[in-house]
Amino acid sequence: MENKYPIASSTWDDAEINAIKKVIDTGAYSMGKFVFEFETKFSEYFNSKYSVMANSGSSANLLAIASLFYKKNNPLKRGDEVIVPAVSWSTTYSPLQQYGLKLKFVDIDLNTLNYDIQKLSTAISDKTRLVVAVNLLGNPNDFDEIKKIINNRDIIVLEDNCESMGATYKNKKTGTIGLLGTFSSFFSHHISTMEGGMICTDDKELYDIMKSLRAHGWTRNLDNDNVLCKKGTNQFEESFRFILPGYNLRPLEFSGAIGLEQLKKLPKFIDQRQKNHIFFKKLFENDQRFIIQQEIGKSSWFGFSFIINKSSGLNRQVILDNLNKAKIDYRPIVSGNFCKSESLKYYDYEIHDKIENAEYLHNQGFFIGNHHYDLRENIEYLKKVLSDI
Repeated sequence: MENKYPIASSTWDDAEINAIKKVIDTGAYSMGKFVFEFETKFSEYFNSKYSVMANSGSSANLLAIASLFYKKNNPLKRGDEVIVPAVSWSTTYSPLQQYGLKLKFVDIDLNTLNYDIQKLSTAISDKTRLVVAVNLLGNPNDFDEIKKIINNRDIIVLEDNCESMGATYKNKKTGTIGLLGTFSSFFSHHISTMEGGMICTDDKELYDIMKSLRAHGWTRNLDNDNVLCKKGTNQFEESFRFILPGYNLRPLEFSGAIGLEQLKKLPKFIDQRQKNHIFFKKLFENDQRFIIQQEIGKSSWFGFSFIINKSSGLNRQVILDNLNKAKIDYRPIVSGNFCKSESLKYYDYEIHDKIENAEYLHNQGFFIGNHHYDLRENIEYLKKVLSDI
């Protein structure tokens, strides 16, 4: 039987199906004109100079990190220190491990689910080269505070914005505040291109590096004005010329064509998600049994999180069992406390101070989906189910 409140739903209609048909009609399915047009439109929408599409948000994170190792001036090096929040998705962290960086985990704030700013301020050291700002569940970080903490030191800010497309911080779209920002367009996210990711940057060198790394490390997709190499005039030799140790992270033309249609709808999607939150907040903000997420800036509300208050006496498993019976979908809050991950044995890392809030979230948190359509009936139903526990 279909769930009464699903965790995710399709954002497609005939426009996306027709976009797929257009690609089929061309007979060319590998990365090409539809992907390039989507990158251009994405840059225009997010007011970013450059956008590079990848085949997933995880690949976008990989490309962004990799590019910082190949820039000409002061590139990242193996062993460099990077600050990360204790709560995020696994592939926020994986590229950092794969490139030999040393991770320093910092606790989160139970109200915002982003960095505990006080702990971040004591975590950053003279060894820090990179701060990964994960905008969790649609919620922007407090970038003014992060900037104050960095205080003109040569520290890069990279945004993992994969859960926060359409969020804004002081009228600037998240994913464009750091040197690089990554996005995801997986099925359950704000827009869906089947699979897909994007990186935004205003840095021309990083843009060129990512375009090369995305496709084998070759020069074929680089513009003549690229800053990495002088392109030759012999097309035979240039077609298989490799200048970086790259990957194949190219998206398909289907994803580009679908993205063009989804991007047109994004403002309405975000508007409805924010309206859904207003109703959600009205019903739950005075429910002392739960901590619900407080927004910084203007969240795009990926989902609605619940953390059980210590004083409530509630048992999470009892709640989840009741949600199951009521056919309401739920998930852990991202990965929970990633410091508990079995994969951590492969990482070079340290834990700054104590990770108490992330641990509490891990044991007492869950989240419910948000959608691009009116959820008032679903949220009222959720409220009734939780009130009866």
